[in-house]
Amino acid sequence: MICLGIEGTAHSICVGIVKEKNNRCIVLSNIIKIYKPEKGGIHPREAANHHATYIADLIKDSFKQSGVDTGDVDLVSFSKGPGLGPCLRTAATAARALSLTINKPILGVNHCVAHLEIGRGTLKDCIDPVLLYTSGANTQVIAFAEGRYRVFGETLDVGIGNCLDKFGRIANLSFPCGPKIEQLALNAKKYIDLPYSIKGMDIAFSGLLTAAETFYKKGEKLEDICFSIQETAFAALTEITERAMAHTEKKQVLLAGGVAANKRLCNMVNTMAKEREASFFVPEKTLCIDNGAMIAWLGVLMYNNGVRMKVENSFINQRFRTDMVDVTWRD
Repeated sequence: MICLGIEGTAHSICVGIVKEKNNRCIVLSNIIKIYKPEKGGIHPREAANHHATYIADLIKDSFKQSGVDTGDVDLVSFSKGPGLGPCLRTAATAARALSLTINKPILGVNHCVAHLEIGRGTLKDCIDPVLLYTSGANTQVIAFAEGRYRVFGETLDVGIGNCLDKFGRIANLSFPCGPKIEQLALNAKKYIDLPYSIKGMDIAFSGLLTAAETFYKKGEKLEDICFSIQETAFAALTEITERAMAHTEKKQVLLAGGVAANKRLCNMVNTMAKEREASFFVPEKTLCIDNGAMIAWLGVLMYNNGVRMKVENSFINQRFRTDMVDVTWRD
């Protein structure tokens, strides 16, 4: 089966085409276009306008890059949610138009579950991991249990990616701020004590963010603050991930989401996994960040296991939680 996936939950509009071969995901094309505001954070309507401007060309380029044509595609999938309403609607509208034009079925999929499944689908031996999902708006620790992906821990306020971006805006860093904070942290001279907020299996970053802003305004070196934010936040994420692994007795851990590209986070989680004699996995960077290939691959899994959707029922859901999905493709 060949599927074209359209991702448009937030700042990125993406188109990917994947092919199923021996129950594995072969990525044929994966094109990403990121909306970068001149200042401040993401404005949903401006991001949606950005997506509408580029989506048609992205679809054309994706077909060209993949070497397939419209007649080869068996399915069109799109990110149903969670995400920003205007952005989701733009991606869904494009998917409906394409589905009707080429007369192929359509399927809306969960963005968070797609992050997990692209890892399982492309990484050899990654079968049943605990997922640490770290993106802009989403921060969750997820594992499969009793027919669904269960959320064992999550942020109670702001996602880790948004936390980094919010501090980046305070420090006048350009968007996206996470990579710039990572680079600044490499030149730090000391650790600054910041709030470490874990409540059971859940996590909070607002106190850390407020404290970091206070230290910045007091004149502490930016490099030291960036280093301290990473060390504190990533240690907390690693802790709740280890708790989930202990609770579920799983021996694999998978990173996903844009912040999974951070080498320090990868190093911390990998160290934890080794100490537990567990396996550590992280997809290549283009499959960690929001992308169309992951949407396409989840569409393949769902369609092959009997899930169907009519165009007239292809609604978005801004609050489409990970644990709302019936995982029919796993035992």
